[in-house]
Amino acid sequence: MSISLFRDCARLFMVGFPGPRIDQDFSLLMDDGLFGAVLFKRNLGDAAETAELCLEIKARADRPFTLAVDQEGGRVARLRGAPFTALAPMRELASRGDAGLLERVGRLLAYELRAVGFDWDFAPVLDVDTNPDNPVIGDRSFGREPEEVARLGVALARGLEAGGVASCAKHFPGHGDTTQDSHLALPRLPHGLERLRQVELVPFRAYIQAGLSAVMTAHVLFDEVEPDVPATMSRRVLHGLLREELGFDGVVVSDDIEMKAIADHYALEEVVVKGVLAGVDLFLVCHRSDVQQQAIEALVRAVESGRVSRERIEASHRRLARLESRFTYPSRGRLAALGSAEHRALAEGLSSVFSGKDPTEVLA
Repeated sequence: MSISLFRDCARLFMVGFPGPRIDQDFSLLMDDGLFGAVLFKRNLGDAAETAELCLEIKARADRPFTLAVDQEGGRVARLRGAPFTALAPMRELASRGDAGLLERVGRLLAYELRAVGFDWDFAPVLDVDTNPDNPVIGDRSFGREPEEVARLGVALARGLEAGGVASCAKHFPGHGDTTQDSHLALPRLPHGLERLRQVELVPFRAYIQAGLSAVMTAHVLFDEVEPDVPATMSRRVLHGLLREELGFDGVVVSDDIEMKAIADHYALEEVVVKGVLAGVDLFLVCHRSDVQQQAIEALVRAVESGRVSRERIEASHRRLARLESRFTYPSRGRLAALGSAEHRALAEGLSSVFSGKDPTEVLA
């Protein structure tokens, strides 16, 4: 197993690590060529501690190293407490029908994320909320009408990217109609292509036409598209629908491959090999360092055996490099910007989007 090949394959991975400081396993994988890291509540303290950690990671990497987080607003927000704004859920914000408002919210999110060192926000959720029994999407969605989800979700994404943070549309081709949470089980849907084109794909098509950056896959089986593997591993979904039909040439990132929808049903090597052949550019492996190492090694073996071509790996490198060149740069000591006059100006007129707090308190 050559060092250079391992590094080439490791670049197709973004990982999590267990605590508020860099541990040895994460440090070694950084040296091995990881594209970046995704941070969770377990990693993050207050604003100053978060900024310190992001600075530490980027300094330790000593190269462009992308830091991502899930900061959607509502119940999915890793950064909480003053001076971060506590936004209402997207469904509540979308009920106002104001795309300009959502774009300003996106800019505000980007401002706060950049201030502490993040490059990429795994938002917006573009799933159409067609099933009231859905246990995982619900009020994270912009609504039940595909065109409105498209209009308002794209506005939020535009705001994020105008503010210097990459966006990520999720969960392709649609997780809104499931009755199971893919963190815990493998959802299965009967929808055919025409239903997908009329409902689930509408927001993603708009996102792609807007020239935005990244799409996250869904760990969901679509029986009439490719019944044996979830979208994350389906070439018909990722290459056929996303790349060819919708014309997307940005970064395709998997949802976490340690989620039970994947981990309880497929061998790790099968997930990685089928995923990359389907069209995944970047795999999220968010928890266990042994799984992270094994996943990279599985991809290395697939390249060595000829199952995955070097050209396929290089295509992902090109897409990742475009995102990195636009959005990934060192932390620049902008923590003091939080609560500043500029920060307050961004929040002006948005007081009603805060979740139960006075904006002057949130920005204090």
